[in-house]
Amino acid sequence: MTAITDNPRPRIAFAHDWLVTPRGGEAVLEAMIATSSTVGDPTYLYTMFDNGLRIGSHADALPRVVSVLDSLPLSRRLRRWLLPAYALAVRDLSLKLAAHHHEAPIDVLVTSSSAAVLGVEPPPAVPHVCYMHAPARYIRSLSHEYSRESDAIRIALDLFAEKLRESDRDFSRGVTEFVANSHHTASLIKHAYDRDSTVIYPPVRTDFFTPGDCDRDDFWLVAGALEPYKRVDLAIESARIAGRRLIIAGRGSCLNSLRAIAHRDVTFVTDATDDMMRALYRRARVLLHPQVEDFGIVAVEAQACGLPVAAFARGGALETVEHEITGRHFADQSADLLADAAEHAPEPDDPRIRAAALRFGPVRFAQSFSAIIRRHVG
Repeated sequence: MTAITDNPRPRIAFAHDWLVTPRGGEAVLEAMIATSSTVGDPTYLYTMFDNGLRIGSHADALPRVVSVLDSLPLSRRLRRWLLPAYALAVRDLSLKLAAHHHEAPIDVLVTSSSAAVLGVEPPPAVPHVCYMHAPARYIRSLSHEYSRESDAIRIALDLFAEKLRESDRDFSRGVTEFVANSHHTASLIKHAYDRDSTVIYPPVRTDFFTPGDCDRDDFWLVAGALEPYKRVDLAIESARIAGRRLIIAGRGSCLNSLRAIAHRDVTFVTDATDDMMRALYRRARVLLHPQVEDFGIVAVEAQACGLPVAAFARGGALETVEHEITGRHFADQSADLLADAAEHAPEPDDPRIRAAALRFGPVRFAQSFSAIIRRHVG
């Protein structure tokens, strides 16, 4: 590692699984790069797939380095099908990082991973900090949810999952320090890699997501990526059971299948801006959270706007949603229990709801993450 005396501004490289859709992980990446710029100089952003997604001024300012897989036809849309080739992608990125290090030494590598980019190898003696959103969901905690998407995915996971888990364990050996986005994720890291983690909750823009002065409407809300593990199908059925209007804000691989089962009181919003999401949080009666999340930024954004959450009592929701104060937990993933939790959730705009969300603000994240980087650059 280059000494601080030789380089007063340590050089920090970043890697992220893919830059294809704007989700919570991309927001955390932007915050990590912004925070690191107060400690050193961010250099490159390495990724397996990139469609030119703009995610923030700090991340967008970095040169992007893509893997060899990105050049394949339709690779960004079909990236799940390339799962067995992720080891090739991270090897390619490792070689490119090594070449950049040879030109101008890198002082620390920071990876932002929920798939395979934790496998990018740092140059010798360069520390590797991995901010883990979740150990690879496809082959670990949520493999059964992705198997529900199609027979082809189920067969592929049956054939390759164990080999991929072995590769994933090998990837973890190059990590100097794991940072987990929740205590739930820390337990998954311990189970997957037998490694301890430092827990730093993701930054939520509690200064932007704030209560409004408009009247509440009577609709229920779902927000986020429309992927199998989000269990939006349960939200649709629970709204049907309760006879409630439901707005679904988001897009993803399940959009068409969800539209096929939606009843007439379900509205899809596939192009919601931040301003539109804030308006929805301020007007809805309750946010439905039927999935297992590793943290769950959307649930905290909603609470920052005074919106209670009906949350499945597993995963990050146990750390972000306080039962009968900021929301209501339900014990099993069933539409009946979700409907009951939504009907009996606390009233919106109780001051305690927003107060609880403030625990996850950006200042706390910046202080904690900058301390990690400072420790590893001396």
